[in-house]
Amino acid sequence: MITKNMLGKSHEHCLSEKDIYGSYKIFFGTLVSESRLRIINMLRHGRKNVTEIIKELGTDQTAVSHDLSRLKKCGFVKSEIEGKYRYYKLNKETINPLMELIDKHMSQYCVHILHGKENKK
Repeated sequence: MITKNMLGKSHEHCLSEKDIYGSYKIFFGTLVSESRLRIINMLRHGRKNVTEIIKELGTDQTAVSHDLSRLKKCGFVKSEIEGKYRYYKLNKETINPLMELIDKHMSQYCVHILHGKENKK
C-alpha cells in the first residue's frame, strides 16, 4: 500500500487518503485504455516515434498523441529527441518489471476467463 513516506518528503504533510486513492485511479485508469496498453506492449520491444506507433496501431495522430501524453505524464514512458524525431521508450525501471508481473498474473488467473474455463488454482 502507498504510504505518505513512499511519495517523498515534499508530500508528507499534505497527502490524504483521498489523494492516495486518487493516485491509484490515475495509475490504473491509464491501463484501462486498450490503445495505451498496445503502445506499452509495442514499446516493450524498443523505442518508436509517433509515425511508427500510428502505423502499427492503425489509428490517427491525435489519438496516439493523446495516449502518449497520458503515458508520459504518468511516467509509463519517456521521450527523447533525435534529429527531427521524438522517440518514446518504456520506463524500464518500473513499467517493464510491472508488465512482466502483470503478464505472469494474467496467464495464471485471467486468461482462462476469456476461454470460459474455470480456474482450478
